[in-house]
Amino acid sequence: MIAPVPFPIAAAAHGAGGAGPSGRSGPTDPAGAGGASGPGVAPDAPHVPVMLERCLETLDVQPGRWYVDATFGAGGHTRALLARGAKVVAVDRDPDAATRAAAIADDALVFVPGDFRDVEALVASAGVPAPHGVLMDLGVSSMQLDEADRGFAFRHDGPLDMRMSGAGRSAADVVADASEAELAAILYRYGEERHSRRLAAAIVRARGDEPIRTTARLADVVAAAYPGGPRRDHPARRTFQALRIYVNDELAALQEGLEGAARLLAPDGRLVVLTYHSLEDRIVKRFFRDAARLTPLTKKPETASEAEIDRNPRARAAKLRVARKEPA
Repeated sequence: MIAPVPFPIAAAAHGAGGAGPSGRSGPTDPAGAGGASGPGVAPDAPHVPVMLERCLETLDVQPGRWYVDATFGAGGHTRALLARGAKVVAVDRDPDAATRAAAIADDALVFVPGDFRDVEALVASAGVPAPHGVLMDLGVSSMQLDEADRGFAFRHDGPLDMRMSGAGRSAADVVADASEAELAAILYRYGEERHSRRLAAAIVRARGDEPIRTTARLADVVAAAYPGGPRRDHPARRTFQALRIYVNDELAALQEGLEGAARLLAPDGRLVVLTYHSLEDRIVKRFFRDAARLTPLTKKPETASEAEIDRNPRARAAKLRVARKEPA
């Protein structure tokens, strides 16, 4: 189903409150947060958009042209586009995103609630010309990670939810209902977890003793079952990634979103995608290679500079790919 009718943000902003925006970031460091200032970032923003300047450069932003921020998050990229004179259609399925967008009082911004898998129809519903650029910054946003009650982060205790839209089955539902074989398949497919069978068995045993309803309990169960030895990250990281991707159907949504974005782009328009793990990056790489009217402009994915990673550790996993739509 397509989301409700879009609304211009300037009109909606009157009387709307909101905290300073934070940028979208990768899912690999749920506890950390880098702070910075600059275009597109409010002075009190606790997070910064990943590879912001490079995204703007590769989008070839021109004043007065329309661009689509298909993953609005907290609006860091959108604010930067507006600051350069662009017009923006912003899309996000997070129920809180509309409130954050309403805090941006700008006639050049139209926010459309919905899933970016429907980006073509959502942008059409906004009644704007074909955009000259589409930006897709994938993964979970910094704010979602830092809000314990959203259930995305293993370092913050809260309900085991992980639903970006707040609808459908939660991660707790999957953990409670899936068979051991199904859980192992989810962890292996979406988390690339090599110990998937071992962890699935541990989860099934643990839920038999007591339901697993919180992030802390799931993280403890996984950590206790994980093989010993040195590790770079928390043993539950891949499990949480797998459940989040599965609950939100992220990989299918990405494929559909890429197809829709390519169709709606104006000739010579740019499609810019930021991914944060290999599953996403492979889909984008293959799509850019195989799509009939797209020419990849990045032979290999670009990554954040060491200076940016020092400021914002969540940028470490980011990979940026860019393609241009050729005229018919």
